[in-house]
Amino acid sequence: MQVPLEITFRGLPHSDAIENRVREKAAKLEQFCDRIISCRVAIEADHRHQHQGNLYKVRIDVSVPQKHIVVSRDHHDKQSHEDLYVALRDAFAAVTRQLEEYARIQRGETKNHRASTNPI
Repeated sequence: MQVPLEITFRGLPHSDAIENRVREKAAKLEQFCDRIISCRVAIEADHRHQHQGNLYKVRIDVSVPQKHIVVSRDHHDKQSHEDLYVALRDAFAAVTRQLEEYARIQRGETKNHRASTNPI
């Protein structure tokens, strides 16, 4: 990464364990695409619901040449996003898929869907 990773916590205290997990997952992104310019991760706890536990939102912004990838994993009342680690896993899985697709396009490995001409 050309620009250092930025991690933001909103509505929850800073946690070294969560920061380390984010850094590990962000480092793995470079395995899928080595042209990452910057990566920003925002983690937010939503306290406004009538719910026993916190629901978490994770937003990841990744900049690569000629593209800006944004993944936002809101809770949408999913019970699984009561666990911050699950929300992080889902968000990083989504950004990984998009980076893999970007890398395939850059390598020219995607199919061209040109109109075929029929010699009949």
